[in-house]
Amino acid sequence: MSRFNSNRDNNYSRQGDNFAPRKFEEYAYILDYIQNGKSSIVRMREGVIIHAIGEEHLTLLELLGINNEKFSIGERVYIGKDGREKIVSVLGRLDYTHISQSAKNELPTVIEKIVNVNEKRFIDYFNSSQPMTPRVHSLELIPGIGKTYMKSILDERDKRKFESFLDLQERTGLRDASKLIAKRIYDEISGETRMNIFVRK
Repeated sequence: MSRFNSNRDNNYSRQGDNFAPRKFEEYAYILDYIQNGKSSIVRMREGVIIHAIGEEHLTLLELLGINNEKFSIGERVYIGKDGREKIVSVLGRLDYTHISQSAKNELPTVIEKIVNVNEKRFIDYFNSSQPMTPRVHSLELIPGIGKTYMKSILDERDKRKFESFLDLQERTGLRDASKLIAKRIYDEISGETRMNIFVRK
């Protein structure tokens, strides 16, 4: 497996991906940082090396932070093209196997934070997901959702779209939907799934 997939400074999408319009991460959440580290992606780049996860595409990234700035685990930082305050550059994408152990330990918590902060985005999955085959519905890709919950979700959303995770729970009985989504995202990032529904490859 490749150690990383990268072009420099925010051009970290794999060539050949057909995303239109091509869109880069605007924000990322810090998983780990090393004050005097060396980049594993760009030769001769040293300084505050940060392992992070992008908010939109949920890809793992290596960032170069500004010296003398303070960083914290779980912090949301701007990494867009213009107006960065704490980040020098996006060095590239990382595979799960090449982020630090500390970053791996923090990943489940930070993913769940992203899911809760972006609740509408993820509740929309329950409102719009469709069958994959005559026998398998894409809702069933979420851990903990079997035929019974799937039918309940489909019946309820036909009456009225879900507005929140709490609304989903009250109407279908499905508890901890944000944790279930977060578990699916973690499995996609760590390579435990055959296909991705949330994480950009």
